[in-house]
Amino acid sequence: MRSFSTITGQPNALCAPIHNRMPVVRDPVDHPTWLGETPATPLELQALLRPFPVERMDAHMIGPRIGNVKNDDLQLIERLNSP
Repeated sequence: MRSFSTITGQPNALCAPIHNRMPVVRDPVDHPTWLGETPATPLELQALLRPFPVERMDAHMIGPRIGNVKNDDLQLIERLNSP
C-alpha cells in the first residue's frame, strides 16, 4: 500500500497572517535525508521540519469558489486583482 501524510508546522512570516500553521515544505536537497536514503539522527530529521524560507514563496488572493468542493478547475487559483 502506498500512502502519504501531510505534516504541518509553524508558519513562516508569509503564512502566519493567514493561518497558525502551514505544511512543511522540503527543499529538494533534503529529500535523500528525509526519505532515508542518507543516514540521519532523529534530531537531524526534526531539524528538517523548519518553516520554508519566505523569500522562496509567494502569496496572492484567490476567489471564494475555492471553498466549494464541487469546483475543480484551474480558475480556482487564478490571482485576483482586488478582494
